[in-house]
Amino acid sequence: MNYFVFGGSGFIGTHLINLLSKKYPNSVVYNLDIKENKQNGKAIYINCDVRKSIELDVPITSNDIVINLAAVHTTPGHPDHEYFETNILGAENVTAFAERHNVKKLLFTSSIAPYGASEEMKTEITLPMPNTPYGISKLVAEKIHMIWQIKKNTERQLTIVRPGVVFGKGENGNFTRLYWGIKKHRFFYPGRKDTIKASIYVKELVNFMLYRIEMDKTDVEIYNCTYEPAFTIEEISNAMMKATGMKRTIYKIPGGALKFAAGVIGALGGKSFGIHPDRVKKLMISTNISGKKLKDSGYKFQYSFDEALKDWYKDNDNLYLK
Repeated sequence: MNYFVFGGSGFIGTHLINLLSKKYPNSVVYNLDIKENKQNGKAIYINCDVRKSIELDVPITSNDIVINLAAVHTTPGHPDHEYFETNILGAENVTAFAERHNVKKLLFTSSIAPYGASEEMKTEITLPMPNTPYGISKLVAEKIHMIWQIKKNTERQLTIVRPGVVFGKGENGNFTRLYWGIKKHRFFYPGRKDTIKASIYVKELVNFMLYRIEMDKTDVEIYNCTYEPAFTIEEISNAMMKATGMKRTIYKIPGGALKFAAGVIGALGGKSFGIHPDRVKKLMISTNISGKKLKDSGYKFQYSFDEALKDWYKDNDNLYLK
């Protein structure tokens, strides 16, 4: 059994490939991406653009596993059309590849973005109402993967994971920006401290992926991948300061004032501050995602939230989070 990881050079892919190489040393792991990541030293890299038809000159059997992580995801950060081109065409081409080779197990990494922005708690059966190009493209991609499974639903297993904010070494995203914002006294609560931000440690996420793939089931399952219950931005900030030995006072200021300041800083070219009006807006809206299905799935979490932050800090030699 070998593993074909599309989008394996990214943050999650790097952690997943390293875990696969460690856990299944006798399997071949292929990293299929438009760029190579030298940190995936134990994987065989193949240049692959999922926006195009996928043809590989390597042996493939029906017992091999396909994992689709390939995506354009940073928001804000890309023109609208790029989300659709990569995420929808990628889903079509990856599932067509799996179809041609009669692959029986496929895991797709989606997002919580298909739920849309609102304060209400969302479960896996909540009606998706995406309100961004990224969220729309991910919902369409989910449906494309489901079509692949239903063609031979008694033979195929499809797992769709919808992670919250994924944090850990190499993230360079929301949690990293939060850490450096706190450390440099540049982070303020934008109008409220109780914004809920569902999240998951990257090592926990990839461990759950393998847990699910190892199941001998032919079905479709969607899992919100987040700690249960999800934490508020104040709880996250306090836990982050505790794990890294920081002592800071974080003030709350009106959200409108912070968005205005972010717009001015951005216009003046202050990208190094990591402040963007859209990011401030996102901080003011909860991602209230239920992780109860994951919690009740039989999977045993390896890290509490506090332990995850400490482990991430340790991975950076107890110097910082990045």
